[in-house]
Amino acid sequence: MVVSLLKSCSLFSLCGIYPYRETKQEKTMQQRHLNRKQYFCELANTARTFYMEYLNSSIKLTPDTRVLEIGCGEGGNLLPFAEQGCKVTGIDICKERINEARMFFAEYHQQGTFICQDFLLSEEPTTEYERYDLVLVHDVIEHIEPKHKRDFFLRIKSFLKQSGIAFFGFPAWQNPFGGHQQISVGIASKLPFIHLLPKPLYKGLLKISGATASNIGELMSIRTSRITVEGFERLSAGAGYAICQRTLWFINPHYKQKFHINPRHQCTFFANIPYLRNFYTTSAWYLLRKIPNQQRFRFSPL
Repeated sequence: MVVSLLKSCSLFSLCGIYPYRETKQEKTMQQRHLNRKQYFCELANTARTFYMEYLNSSIKLTPDTRVLEIGCGEGGNLLPFAEQGCKVTGIDICKERINEARMFFAEYHQQGTFICQDFLLSEEPTTEYERYDLVLVHDVIEHIEPKHKRDFFLRIKSFLKQSGIAFFGFPAWQNPFGGHQQISVGIASKLPFIHLLPKPLYKGLLKISGATASNIGELMSIRTSRITVEGFERLSAGAGYAICQRTLWFINPHYKQKFHINPRHQCTFFANIPYLRNFYTTSAWYLLRKIPNQQRFRFSPL
């Protein structure tokens, strides 16, 4: 299994164990960022297979369940919830992605509301009915600038019902591709851990690999906005959330779609090693609740 993961990251080929050549799988990975329908379907499959089960013990999905996804992109994560009859809303700052979400939902004959707006500037609900039972924040927090992260957490509370759940998922910064360098081009897109290099070396390597100024700018922004397991838990506690459940994944569930590798979460021992765990956490999942009267509750790590 680990061998399969390393192959998928092209680590073996870079080390000379396998002579490097662009594989069919790597071409598919590159197409994934261009073929938005494919990306939409892959996200929907991951949400259908893994998110629904993960949430099952904390929230019962019914036609009355209101679901909000922040940074929804094309809306793939929301499709399975719409299929369950939930009332789904997605918000994203990118107009093109919102248009695609509307188009894809229409193709699947599903209902959804999609809003093009910066979440931090969006209008807050004024009644409990308008708030949401479930807020999804997947692969978003690592893109929020450090100065806005606390405000982001606090604002989500305004959109959650008193009994609501917030689901967060993110890649720990120090994991092999925690810098999202796979969205670059050339050799840099296949090298693990290069995002941990000093900034000038990292930028230089990206330039040598043929990355555009826009692509480098995006990766440098992610470098600035990075998040770790420890940083996330400090932020959530400081914003008045209780961690109901935590799962640190050694093999990200989405790799089932990308690489056909079965997901594996970390055993308790390795998941509880501070700082070091970030190097082998390909995805961290949390379920959060608002803390009533600022009481503190323990969470149950998995």
